[in-house]
Amino acid sequence: MSTIKLDIVTPERVVYSEEIEMLVATAIDGDIGILPGHTPLVTGLVPCVLKIDKGGEKIHISVSDGFMDVKPEEINVVVRTAEFPEEIDIERAEEAKERAKKRLEKEDDRTNKAKANSALERALARINAAERKRK
Repeated sequence: MSTIKLDIVTPERVVYSEEIEMLVATAIDGDIGILPGHTPLVTGLVPCVLKIDKGGEKIHISVSDGFMDVKPEEINVVVRTAEFPEEIDIERAEEAKERAKKRLEKEDDRTNKAKANSALERALARINAAERKRK
């Protein structure tokens, strides 16, 4: 089976660097699947759970917003944060979700509302990734 190189990086570390068969991510305009030989593409990412197929294994990584640069032979994902499900403190993520929801209810300022919404999206992605690991 053909593969494509995937690198997921944050300002702090290289989170993942492997040959994979497929990546599914949530871009700014919806979900996108990337296979080896994909047409070149640069797109923004929203907080989501990256779904990776590698040798029959399904790998999930929670990421914050960032961008993805795709070439036929490689994918580069650059995000502020990225975590494997086992690295996520689910209790802390649930608390962040509740704080963000409360901020959204109170905020009238568009900028603060956008920040609260972004925090909520990050918390939900982290919870989603952690719950997938439990199953």
